[in-house]
Amino acid sequence: MRQITSGELKNAPISRLQEVCETVRREIFQTVSVRGGHLASNLGAVELTVALHRVFDFPRDKIVFDVGHQCYAHKLLSDRAETFDTLRSRGGISGFPKRGESEYDCYETGHAGTAISAALGIAKARDLKGEDFSVIALVGDGSFNNGLIYEALNSLKILSTNILIVLNDNGMSISPTVGGTHEVLSELKEGAAPLEDVALFERYGLKYFGICNGNDLEELLPAMEKAKEALQKTSVLLHVTTRKGQGYAFCEQRPDRTHGISPAHPGKEYSAALGEELTELAQTDGRIVAVTAAMTDSLGLRPFFRAFPERAFDVGICEEHACVLSAALAAEGMRPYYAIYSTFLQRAYDEIIHDVCGQNLPVTFCIDRAGITGADGETHQGVFDLSYLAPVPNLTIAIPKNIAEFRAMLRLSASYGAPLAIRYPREGEEGTCESVEIGKFEVLQSNLSDIIIYAAGERCIKLASRVLSAAQEKGVCATLVNARFLKPVDEPFLLSRKEKYVVTIEDNVLSGGLGDAIARVLRGTGQIVRSFGCKDTFIPHGTVTELADEFGPNFRDILDYLLSCHAC
Repeated sequence: MRQITSGELKNAPISRLQEVCETVRREIFQTVSVRGGHLASNLGAVELTVALHRVFDFPRDKIVFDVGHQCYAHKLLSDRAETFDTLRSRGGISGFPKRGESEYDCYETGHAGTAISAALGIAKARDLKGEDFSVIALVGDGSFNNGLIYEALNSLKILSTNILIVLNDNGMSISPTVGGTHEVLSELKEGAAPLEDVALFERYGLKYFGICNGNDLEELLPAMEKAKEALQKTSVLLHVTTRKGQGYAFCEQRPDRTHGISPAHPGKEYSAALGEELTELAQTDGRIVAVTAAMTDSLGLRPFFRAFPERAFDVGICEEHACVLSAALAAEGMRPYYAIYSTFLQRAYDEIIHDVCGQNLPVTFCIDRAGITGADGETHQGVFDLSYLAPVPNLTIAIPKNIAEFRAMLRLSASYGAPLAIRYPREGEEGTCESVEIGKFEVLQSNLSDIIIYAAGERCIKLASRVLSAAQEKGVCATLVNARFLKPVDEPFLLSRKEKYVVTIEDNVLSGGLGDAIARVLRGTGQIVRSFGCKDTFIPHGTVTELADEFGPNFRDILDYLLSCHAC
């Protein structure tokens, strides 16, 4: 696509702007169909983004995208149209705002709820430096469920600065938006809202403008000009409605299925097994409940929600609240399963420590997308969970070798009376599993050798098997162990082994993970521990395979080490 300049947008008639919208929409659809990415949300935000670029002067003015996944049209209209076909590929442009990628991206986002806080910080810095530009936070209605939004609004008057909040209301996050805030916004859209609903926003210090159709430039542009004018005196909330998936019938009809699309995955997804197993367990155990934070379908919970709607809770983008809710349910005798991506569980760390583990409550955390996840980049790589969970007392941490073992762990969890975290990647193989006992490792391949390998999780076990096959061709053997529990780590097994060289492999940062746990147990034994894991850096976007090779435990590095041990 040819780069469209800001001058073209500012001087063009409405008919030309509509042509630009269709060009941008077509480019997004074609590129995402090949590269994967967030489709429906970006299709719906095209006119809104074109209007922002028409009315404001970027990059002099600053825009912060909440979550950030809806920034594709912004990238096409700034300075990246000619490289947009590299979206989410290694070395290409990111699917999220990146400060190092362009001066048009003033702040990096990836999780919901941060944009208003960031916009306030940028605006306050502007005021302190005596500068003059507009600051805009573009926020979806799903993010208005997140508590951080209200922490930011609470400080709006205190900070005494002006920002524009554009509320992009499409009734969706990943799943349909839920909750009281959703009902308030729906009443505003339907013209049935009581006056106090508008007054609520104005009490925070916002001038409320709404509702206008964010997919209709003839209606949207005058509203945005009016908001810009009011911004000179006060902070403004411009409430617009958009249609997720706008312009493509299938995306409009199924925005949940087209929120994010990916190239085909060869294996079965662990999330499907989670939905199947929990639904089956709940048939005979009325204590089992499922909790999610706006990700019912992505986490495989739709079958459970259909079968047991009274025991299924989607609380919206409120990860901390979901954690406390799970703790309280468990305190009253229920058995909650809180399903969440690894990267989003980070947001509930305080609640994991104090509410769940501090009270030693039987909440099971089903941690999806653990390890390197690929094309969504730095904010979505699940490579920290072993390290941030390991120090927490009372928490058992399990890492299944395949889907069959994951199912066995879920069945075990139903009668386990303490906090349990099960972490797993997106997809894998069904495989087999004979039995699982809390805190016990499993020998997968035994050899008379002075080398033993402890691998955690399906990806690392497969990597270790590949390395061993290559090493055996060169006359080097090792014993391979499924280190399926980080906590409690299998100390009796570790201390019973006499191999001189101990190798650990994990799809997690090295600090605080499996390698550290095993090294602590073996300290003073004379055994030499060498750990392989993810590098101490934020991992960018790309495919899982290429990122794992560059930033994760590496086939060549492990093989070279095994060969060097044999030489010794």
